[in-house]
Amino acid sequence: MYIPLRFLCIATLVLLSTIGLVSIHAAQQTPAVQGDFIGTLGPLDIKLHITVAADGKLSGTLDSPNQGAIGIPCTDFRVEGQTLTFSVPAVGGTWKGTIENNGAKLSGTWNQGAPAPLTFTRDTFVAASKPSPVDGFWLGTLGGTLRIQLTVKSDQAGQQFCTSESLDQGALNLPCTNVVRSGNDFSFEIPVVNGRWSGKLSADGKTLDGTWIQGAAAPLRFERQAAPQTPTAPKPAAFDPAIAPVRAAEMQAVLGRDLEKALKSGALAPATGVGVSIGIVSNGERHVFTFGTAKADSIFEIGSISKTFTGLLLAQMVAQEKVKLDTPVRELLPLGTVAKPQGNEITLLDLVTQHSGLPRMPDNFSPADPANPYADYRAANLYQFVGKYGVARPAAAGFLYSNLGVGLLGQALANRATTSYADLVKQAVIDPLGLKDTVIKLSADQQRRFIQGHSGDPQSTPAHAWDLDVLAGAGAIRSTAGDMLTYLEANLHPEKLAAPRSTNANARTLSSALVQSHELRTDAGPGMRIGFAWLYITETGEYWHNGGTGGYSSYCFFNPKQNYAAVVLVNKTLGPSGSIADLLGQHISQRFAGKPAISLAD
Repeated sequence: MYIPLRFLCIATLVLLSTIGLVSIHAAQQTPAVQGDFIGTLGPLDIKLHITVAADGKLSGTLDSPNQGAIGIPCTDFRVEGQTLTFSVPAVGGTWKGTIENNGAKLSGTWNQGAPAPLTFTRDTFVAASKPSPVDGFWLGTLGGTLRIQLTVKSDQAGQQFCTSESLDQGALNLPCTNVVRSGNDFSFEIPVVNGRWSGKLSADGKTLDGTWIQGAAAPLRFERQAAPQTPTAPKPAAFDPAIAPVRAAEMQAVLGRDLEKALKSGALAPATGVGVSIGIVSNGERHVFTFGTAKADSIFEIGSISKTFTGLLLAQMVAQEKVKLDTPVRELLPLGTVAKPQGNEITLLDLVTQHSGLPRMPDNFSPADPANPYADYRAANLYQFVGKYGVARPAAAGFLYSNLGVGLLGQALANRATTSYADLVKQAVIDPLGLKDTVIKLSADQQRRFIQGHSGDPQSTPAHAWDLDVLAGAGAIRSTAGDMLTYLEANLHPEKLAAPRSTNANARTLSSALVQSHELRTDAGPGMRIGFAWLYITETGEYWHNGGTGGYSSYCFFNPKQNYAAVVLVNKTLGPSGSIADLLGQHISQRFAGKPAISLAD
């Protein structure tokens, strides 16, 4: 439903094109901070590499492995007493902190528009004296085109570690978790892309044969390498020149020019079968238009944008006093599902703001049909996982994007209303907004207009639709650009929906529920906050969310300060170059604002 690599790149370390070391200023105590350090910024793993030259000058780089950002140059290193500072110009960030324990720990604050704690500790990994049979470098090919590299190592205690790299996508040093070797069986997970590999080491120790599961399953065989392969250097982000802020009536023509190459011979060429449906509104003027194979009434899977509907559903039920934000989710589950924990427990607010501490996906998620992976994950599976995992809220639970968490929220709210999620969201949100083509289950007419989805490979292979059961609240909704635009208009102007005398309770509370769903509750990474599932970029004042399923991708935003909004629906999921929907959505926002716009040429 959603790939966090893409999700996090938009709002945090967004410029990843500059790689290398830069010599910079130094002070006398520089040797104390030389070396490799590791830290955590919200949900992101951050690595800091500091070197000292013969003349005492410091240089360094930062890695954000979760985002595939490696070797971001740091500049302006200064050591004054026990205080260290440096800058990262490529992302507009600075770090300042204290050198502790003779350089073993660097405690400080990262500032990239908003301050956030970021403490580094020296990487003290000590390799095993005798390597494990799976230690080393491994190279495989996924989908016939993408080179995937593994680096596996073990420490003196025998614990296995690994990192993964998609060499042709510039996604480097992605950390593995749950790395397990038992005899010749080997498995690991890569949480940042919601993927898992499991397989076996060959008798001669030269190959790892197994299966990669990331929504769908695919064979992935690794061969041992004497040395690591060199990644393909990522292309620098290209931008089209700024033009005057584009009015709604002009946007289709502007995008037609900006997409000319893509429509003729690129990602939207006729042979691909890919279509885009776009809805925009600015200062009350709305337009819906399409490119490629899409039609104005084509229906798409919107994926994780469904989470914002679940957020609004929660706001509706709070306004109607059916639940409270601090209601423990445990109380909305069947009696006996999970024990009451000692201390703090996960609330409905924790779930909708992605601060529950729950993992991205449950560990008992094992689809029978990888092409339709959520279809057989049912309430019994969810309750089994929750019962085992528990509902204690970690003391320092930060932002951690979780399909599981919002799916659990949707099911919990449905339990409270004694109905299904599909019926509840229809009654409380979809019908009061007058959305005729926003559904979970398609009618016969809607099925005819449900545009064929496509995989992310260069051949745009037709992809199976996704049917979600108990996790429906995380990504089950289908819609048209027109309906989604109406939804965004309601978010832009909740006051226009006020209906205090209505006999329908959902209509009466809708306006106030929309307002509540926009309230910014907590941080979601540097420069970003979160309301009821909506992400908010502090620099631009823009609320946004995106989504992706096996054959579709989506992006939407609304900007109350500037009074514009847009939605982009595409019948193709993420590919090696990322998401068409994300690029188009950002491009439209930049055109509205009169800024240089990320290029759509490729």
